[in-house]
Amino acid sequence: MEKKPSDEREREEREERMKFNPRVSSSRRKSRKAHFTAPSSVRRVLMSAPLSSDLRSKYNVRSIPVRKDDEVQVVRGTYKGREGKVVQVYRRKWVIHIERITREKVNGSTVNVGIHPSKVVVTKLRMDKDRKSLLDRKAKGRAAADKEKGTKFAPEDIMQTVD
Repeated sequence: MEKKPSDEREREEREERMKFNPRVSSSRRKSRKAHFTAPSSVRRVLMSAPLSSDLRSKYNVRSIPVRKDDEVQVVRGTYKGREGKVVQVYRRKWVIHIERITREKVNGSTVNVGIHPSKVVVTKLRMDKDRKSLLDRKAKGRAAADKEKGTKFAPEDIMQTVD
């Protein structure tokens, strides 16, 4: 009768299997530092928003970095359901400002309320040649991945495991 490995060793093996690149740290502290000190170019990608279902089916892309003049709908929080055009992408504060989503300060002036891009859905894209090439590139990669995924198992293989 063989010995059962200890829980600690089992957990270490599981962690080793989950990590793909040994050069990338899985430390929470280092991940947070990298996130919050990220340069503007990296923040652009991190501040992506999902596309609406009709745009997703049209372009075969799930999410895209938000930019000024995109039209979005808020899907979480106090302003849930509100729609508007993106007025500003404030990368330093990790938020976007949407027209008509404002609040009044004590002194009477109105200010935009910052909303995180993950809490909105893009309903209309502002298109230009760079955006079009980005969508084409992402769709091409996704199509290749779907094609690869489709050929992984044959119907006969699946039935063999069931029997």
